[in-house]
Amino acid sequence: FTAIINPPDACILSVGKIRKIPVFDDNGNVRAANIVTVTLSCDHRVVDGVTGAKFLQTVKGFLENPVLLLGQASI
Repeated sequence: FTAIINPPDACILSVGKIRKIPVFDDNGNVRAANIVTVTLSCDHRVVDGVTGAKFLQTVKGFLENPVLLLGQASI
């Protein structure tokens, strides 16, 4: 789904449900993978699309490797 931005907010992150889909692994075998859809709606008068994309890449990295959150505690 796509979330609607309510003023005075500049962005809203929407997270769909986790679902299992078949994917090919590195050896060409089919396996089940957990996939989640994450979208970011931005008011482009406030947040540039490039900044939003970088934010989503950061969120993706943390979702794929949650242990990285431990290294961010000192920031």
